[in-house]
Amino acid sequence: MRFMFFFLWIVVGSTLLALIHYYLWIRLVRDPALSTPWRFILTWTLVAFAASLPMAMTISRWAPFSITQYLVWLPYVWMGTMLYFLFFLGAVDTLRGMAWVAGKISGQAALTDGFIQSLMFKRLLAIGVALIALGLSVTSVCLGARSEQVDRIEIHLDRLPTSFDGLTIAQISDLHVGLTRAGDWIDDLADKVNALNADIIVITGDLMDGPPERLAGELKGLAKLKAPLGVYFVTGNHEYYSGAPEWMPELEKLGMRVLRNERVEIRRNGAVFDMAGIDDHNAEGMAEGHGANLDGALKGRDPDREVILLAHQPRAGLQAAKLDVGLVLSGHTHGGQIWPFSCLVRLQQPYLKGLHRIPDSRTQVYVNQGTWTWGPPMRLGSHNEISLITLTSAKPIVEN
Repeated sequence: MRFMFFFLWIVVGSTLLALIHYYLWIRLVRDPALSTPWRFILTWTLVAFAASLPMAMTISRWAPFSITQYLVWLPYVWMGTMLYFLFFLGAVDTLRGMAWVAGKISGQAALTDGFIQSLMFKRLLAIGVALIALGLSVTSVCLGARSEQVDRIEIHLDRLPTSFDGLTIAQISDLHVGLTRAGDWIDDLADKVNALNADIIVITGDLMDGPPERLAGELKGLAKLKAPLGVYFVTGNHEYYSGAPEWMPELEKLGMRVLRNERVEIRRNGAVFDMAGIDDHNAEGMAEGHGANLDGALKGRDPDREVILLAHQPRAGLQAAKLDVGLVLSGHTHGGQIWPFSCLVRLQQPYLKGLHRIPDSRTQVYVNQGTWTWGPPMRLGSHNEISLITLTSAKPIVEN
């Protein structure tokens, strides 16, 4: 199933990439009527970039990571740059279409058609979009390379026992080890998280991109993670692309408690709340016996006891609200990672980043922006995040 999914994804993705690059070629090479040397160079550059992306995605799953971590950087940076080109060229073409329609309606089509179809306009368009796309790409790579930022958040929970006032949870998410990050980064990250002295550490999915035989050694630094009340993990969608059943025992060897549609009691000074975790929303059909089951995880719970749910995708908060969960900790969105493509993420998920309350409920959802990136090692409008959440049982004082 996993191989078939990946095969279909590559076939569909390669077809889409071919169409996108053909569109870029039309707007950046053919329409500006470039001279022969430049036409030849840019044409074959686009062909090479188009081929590099499916090749990078393929070799990054099976070839030795010591080799691929360097080979995939340029293709993945091009992925982000390509999206910028696509967005701005598409925006201009949309405006051109609107101008054409307005010209037809007003009877002034000849005026707009003349300029829009001129060689000068096509060359200015290609140069202008290239400058913007390349400039944003350089900016995004620089922002993406910044060290992880610790976001400190205080969250009030109505049913939290006063004994847990001030309890801290360190959350990391979406590390995607196996693409462009290696074991030395994991070692440093574990040290940073431990330095926060959190009571609980949680990892909310998409930890790796590749099978255990390829990446288990890169993750061994996570064994350093220590917290008095435990280190907990739930699967994300990329665990299922990487072989979730094979990964689960490997993660437990690192000292993590993997929560699969279950809950555990967190106790301190005689007080207790529930920590629950569910499989990723996309798990069903990807691995036998896997699939999100929040009803099962919460079955038989004490309704007066607070529940904190670990769920990779923020949309789990909608069902959690119906079951009166106090707090959902999630990731998946990367905070949109690269503006303006964050708008597309909002079509799939109810929340992009930060703290939100589900309407007409006590359920709150906190969305970590991702401790690292997926695909392009680039960010714009988001940052690499380590969350440090402080829980309170007393409502915060709001000053007028």
